[in-house]
Amino acid sequence: MQHVLFAFFMIVLTVVAYSLMTLLYKRYSFSFLIPILTATTLIILILLLFHIPYKSYMAGGQWINSLLGPSVAALAYPLYKQRYFLLNHLFTILGGVLVSAISGMVTVGLLAKILGINHTLILSIIPKSLTTPVAIEVARGLEGNASMTIVSCMIAGIFGVIVAPTIFKYMRVQSPLGRGIALGSASHSMGTSKAAEYSELTFSMSSVTMTLCAILGSFLGPIVAWLFHV
Repeated sequence: MQHVLFAFFMIVLTVVAYSLMTLLYKRYSFSFLIPILTATTLIILILLLFHIPYKSYMAGGQWINSLLGPSVAALAYPLYKQRYFLLNHLFTILGGVLVSAISGMVTVGLLAKILGINHTLILSIIPKSLTTPVAIEVARGLEGNASMTIVSCMIAGIFGVIVAPTIFKYMRVQSPLGRGIALGSASHSMGTSKAAEYSELTFSMSSVTMTLCAILGSFLGPIVAWLFHV
């Protein structure tokens, strides 16, 4: 009974922390105040303050984590509503996804190689711009470290969401198509969440881009790893 109550408390803690940080973000709307970053930081501080192990937190956190599948499936609805737009711009979307997927993997692999980063770490960060579940499997297939892949995915997602508004402003990217492809390909699910703040069409573009990047990335990952002889 005590275990169940503790798990319930962890769920409540997560929901309350995210809700409070969402209100803060809506009030001030600074990119660095995105709820996924601030709520995570707040929860980590609370766990450290009260000496709560991560394993104990996940007694309740696993139930929230189980909602990831249904939430991804729910992305099908806005895609369905925008299906005619998607079909009319199919080649533009595919071209953008292909370029972004290749450039995202090649640039990080090249930079890591130049800096002389550890072999296993390079393999772990190559799929950083794919949605996390897919990135983990790609990294495992490359014999990388799944934990480091998760960290790199979080960094890519958070950093992309923070800098995207500034890049859009100075590069004068106004179209939902351009914004959606950029956010979905560079920052996967976090970018898609940010895309929803612009418009439903931007959200749909980001959703389909994230999905296509995950599919293409599964094939491109081993090729990029071979290209850099890692």
